[in-house]
Amino acid sequence: MTSSTPESTTPATRHPGLALVVIAMAQLMVMLDLTIVNIALPTLQHSLGFSVAGLAWVIDAYVLAFGGLLLFGGRLGDLFRRRRMLMVGVALFTLSSLAGGFASSPALLIAARMVQGLGAAIASPTALSLIVTTFPEGKARHRAMAIFAAMTAAGGATGLLLGGILVDYVSWRWVFFVNVPIGALLLVLAPLALERGRATHSQLDVPGAILITTSMTSLVYGFVRAPEAGWGHSTTIGAFVVAVALLIAFFLVERRVAAPLVPLEFLAHQGRALGYAIMMLVGAAMLSLLYFLTQFLQEVMHYSPVLAGVAYLPVPIMVASTSQVVSRLVGRLGVRPFLVIGPLLVTAALATASTLHAGSHYPVVFAALVMMGLGMGLIFVPLMLNAVSVVGHGHAGLASGLLNTAQQIGGSVGLAVLVSVAATTVRHDLAGAAPTPAAQVTATVHAFQNALHGGALAAALAVVVALFLPRVAANAPESATPEPVVG
Repeated sequence: MTSSTPESTTPATRHPGLALVVIAMAQLMVMLDLTIVNIALPTLQHSLGFSVAGLAWVIDAYVLAFGGLLLFGGRLGDLFRRRRMLMVGVALFTLSSLAGGFASSPALLIAARMVQGLGAAIASPTALSLIVTTFPEGKARHRAMAIFAAMTAAGGATGLLLGGILVDYVSWRWVFFVNVPIGALLLVLAPLALERGRATHSQLDVPGAILITTSMTSLVYGFVRAPEAGWGHSTTIGAFVVAVALLIAFFLVERRVAAPLVPLEFLAHQGRALGYAIMMLVGAAMLSLLYFLTQFLQEVMHYSPVLAGVAYLPVPIMVASTSQVVSRLVGRLGVRPFLVIGPLLVTAALATASTLHAGSHYPVVFAALVMMGLGMGLIFVPLMLNAVSVVGHGHAGLASGLLNTAQQIGGSVGLAVLVSVAATTVRHDLAGAAPTPAAQVTATVHAFQNALHGGALAAALAVVVALFLPRVAANAPESATPEPVVG
């Protein structure tokens, strides 16, 4: 993409170490909240009276608002100064976390989760784009990306462990309250660590943001509604029709507006477009494992929330260690080898987890989580570099927003589909049967296995997509033309 600020002119930061701490903490907070709520789901269901299908909206409301508004949030950082928008996103996230902790009904909690998603949609892509504008191309940026990826995994695992401790020994409400001191600290440190930056005066594509967000909302609603209403019900079919119509309208708007949210030529870059597709598929696979395995450990294997959180520790350990190795090798080997092997390991992880049953023991869980951690460690840094290494500073927020959008939309839609698969499996297995505890466990295990088979299929498709990636170095210089030359 053409940029007015070449990569070589990345400005020096007064406190690069502190800047990286702030950027990493912002990502840590966003990821912490996704998984810390996961571990609290069984307790939330009983405390606030969620239905089985409605419980998924505790995750979907956050992920959908996050994914639907990420492009908008990333573009806000490009246009109105990244430091400012990071602080706006963190402030929204912190206040809505406080509201979620005080929620007294499912509707209030879901509303707070949607505002959290809005705050995360502004903060997360801005944090990733700040790496591009703060650290120069090459080893410094690769190391920063590795730390960013490690924080992504650390936030996930810390959320599971901390969530278990809070749910067991304090209250599920503290899985939301815990974000408040983190957010407050970020708001104090950001002005000290980050450069103020410069704003641009381009127009903001509000219609495009509204269309893509409502399209994805309608799509996920159709998948969540289907198990209760039926796949042939007018509500389900109507939701899918609306989603497709709004998506078509979005692309028509993007072709005609002066400053589109997503310039269509931006997606024409082969490596970047395939990277987004890989992230979408891997996002669906990873979130399905977190969602279903967390409930399986507690409801079938009878782990306490704390023990379920501890069980996930292999994931951050493997991601953190693998990401550091990958950051040193990706400049020489390029992104494609890592983006083939990584999803292959994620596929193996879900396939292994899908063999779990009521009599299984932790070694099978451990093997699946080690493979998942290795796969994620191989994927994160190359995908981040693939997305941002050939764009100028003026589009860094858009590039990182698209990458995060791919992950969150993939996770949201994938989870909605697999929750539908699981709910349909349970309903089918229990139809006409006596509702005994043994029958319920058998149906739950079968639903868990079917859902993870679907997640494994998504990861396997990511392997196929990765085979078509062009052979380019991760630190290829920015081109002045819309399409960089690839070999």
